[in-house]
Amino acid sequence: MPVALLLLLALSIAIRTDAEESSGVCDFKPGLKPRPHSVSILEFGAVGDGKILNTLAFQNAIFYLKSFTDKGGAQLYVPPGKWLTGSFSLTSHLTLFLEKGAVILGSQDPSHWDLVDPLPSYGRGIELPGKRYRSLINGDMLTDVVVTGDNGTIDGQGSVWWDWFESHSLNYSRPHLVEFTSSDHVVVSNLTFLNAPAYNIHPVYCSNVLVQNISVSAPGESPYTIGIVSDSSNNVCIEDSLIKVGYDAISLKSGWDEYGIAYDRPTQDVHIRRVYLQSSSGSSIAFGSEMSGGISNVYVEQVSLYNSFSGIEFRTTKGRGGYIKRVIISNVELKNINMAFGAVGDCGSHPDDSFDPNAIPILDQITLQNVIGSNITVAGNFTGLAESPFTSICLFNVSLTIPATSTSWTCSNVIGFSEFVSPEPCPELKISYSNFSSVCYSILNSYGKSANL
Repeated sequence: MPVALLLLLALSIAIRTDAEESSGVCDFKPGLKPRPHSVSILEFGAVGDGKILNTLAFQNAIFYLKSFTDKGGAQLYVPPGKWLTGSFSLTSHLTLFLEKGAVILGSQDPSHWDLVDPLPSYGRGIELPGKRYRSLINGDMLTDVVVTGDNGTIDGQGSVWWDWFESHSLNYSRPHLVEFTSSDHVVVSNLTFLNAPAYNIHPVYCSNVLVQNISVSAPGESPYTIGIVSDSSNNVCIEDSLIKVGYDAISLKSGWDEYGIAYDRPTQDVHIRRVYLQSSSGSSIAFGSEMSGGISNVYVEQVSLYNSFSGIEFRTTKGRGGYIKRVIISNVELKNINMAFGAVGDCGSHPDDSFDPNAIPILDQITLQNVIGSNITVAGNFTGLAESPFTSICLFNVSLTIPATSTSWTCSNVIGFSEFVSPEPCPELKISYSNFSSVCYSILNSYGKSANL
């Protein structure tokens, strides 16, 4: 991590909410300023022995710091130690700072995690109908909130949750480590995340989100653990991070079937760069399958994907509605991947029987360029819908090393254009008429990104 950045963070960084607005790409950087007030969790009776529950200490500290929201904000400092806690909520204009050697431990007692209503764009818990467990560190309708540190750790101690999930013993959907809803100007940086019960970082209905310089780890066999889920959020930057989890490393979502369609909040203007991703049973980068509010204007660059079931995958199904469009993925290194690329139109379940089977999703204007892959089993599977074929799938400068006996590409109900692609793609991805190829080039030009051909 850059030393200068760490020094700024150590001074209790805050986001200048009056910073100049941008398109949401990582070139936008929020201004930083020190918080004028700071307290230690020790001042509220917390004990860092890993045994005593500190939920009340965190709650009391944050309640106290609310009095500084109109005075420039404040910092809650967590010193070295093991700080056991249940779920607690942050406030606006607050920095939660974890010192090196500080470990926030999520309690393994579910009674220490509050219950909350399902997200309106999902209509129910993801795993079970009804309520869901509140995330360990959370906030709703906040502005200017920072969760950071000098490589402190947030450990969800998720093994008990994984066991309950696999044994069907849960009464409610699992919690996440960090979740912000309906919040603006959010930073999560310079931390290590371990053993999340489900997701690690989940901004939902948020704007202006920066996730930077983090490390995320969960065992490969941990069920459906996900690194970062950008959900119905806009102006999101994810950069300079290492993520190794059981399912998807980074996932973009926007609501589930009729609930996501009604809520109508897309994920858009997302920039992902300089990340190293591993997903044991899922995809290093996943779009959907819950994408009913739409996903668009996504730029991914300079990423390394390794030891994963799939590299990049677009998922949807009938009943979702919505769209995934205007996506550029560039400068990608793949290594030890079962399937490099996937786009499937029959992936995912439904929240209930009230979904509309005539809500057909759209997948359009997807560009994959400057990709090198080694030890790849399958190059790609592009299986669209007969009612709505996947269109404008554009491949430039793709070189994948796969076994001679493998089936390189599987394609149906898809229309695409390719140039300098090896192994040779299926005919559906080789449409050559000039009007179609010009569409692919115009997508690149609209983003100001050269195909470097």
